[in-house]
Amino acid sequence: MKYITGIGSYHGTKKTAVTMGKFDGLHRGHQKLVDKIRSYATDECDSVLCAFDMHRDAIMTNRERREHLEGKIDWLIDCPFTETLRNMEAEDFIRDILCAGLNAAHIVVGRDFVFGHNKRGSVEMLERYAPRYGYTVDVVEKERYGDMIISSTYIRDALAQGDVRLAEQLLGYPYELTGPVRHGKQLGRTLGFPTMNVEPEAQKILPRYGVYACRVKIDGEWYNGVGNAGVKPTVTDERRRLFEVYVYGYEGDAYGKEVTVRFCGFERPEVKFGSVEELREQVMKDMQYGIDFFKDRS
Repeated sequence: MKYITGIGSYHGTKKTAVTMGKFDGLHRGHQKLVDKIRSYATDECDSVLCAFDMHRDAIMTNRERREHLEGKIDWLIDCPFTETLRNMEAEDFIRDILCAGLNAAHIVVGRDFVFGHNKRGSVEMLERYAPRYGYTVDVVEKERYGDMIISSTYIRDALAQGDVRLAEQLLGYPYELTGPVRHGKQLGRTLGFPTMNVEPEAQKILPRYGVYACRVKIDGEWYNGVGNAGVKPTVTDERRRLFEVYVYGYEGDAYGKEVTVRFCGFERPEVKFGSVEELREQVMKDMQYGIDFFKDRS
């Protein structure tokens, strides 16, 4: 897969099957779009996904999206949503971006796809101009979970409630974050349970602040863990977002290493305790919760 930033950086020579949107999370609905452009990919036609970056609080970072799509499509284009794009008239977008810029032979979009200045472009407009510019249009219907349409908003709501199991069902894979292990106050070590402070990327959503059973990937190996997402209000006023995790069976030094945390189950919300001793008593219960959680799933 070729990865570039900005549609202007694309210089492919083949016809293309193009899909575009925010693709925050690459959830099961997004995966239907990916599958469709892949179905068009041949020696004469490349699959191209254009991901517009429009907001800060992301289910998936650009790096995570790239990792998820590696080996599945031919081109991934991260597209900053510039003022030029924002103000471009809809027909200009079809002619100059999709056709002249990306050489689109097949355009694959969701039913509610809009584009162009003031969102004047629509699926119907794409279909209307298809004969003029010589492309086909595939409109992919929404994916559902039960009677609910799967969307990035639905997933954000699930994460805000700490329902990481529902988020996994909607995404089609477990919710994860990746970040470096930072030095902390080493309070856990003095209390008898050394922990790692994993710092998420600035734009990455942390699920509801609280305690989770999780899996932690260190140096390519997965371990069971239990950790707290939040700001550790009992021991600091910094309001610094971290995932502080105790990793069962890990005895190495992970400081400075990049680790991945996979959220498996929610235990309780983050609270501010009256004393460090109260915190210690609760953490012992949390550690037992983690042991029982993975024992039940062994």
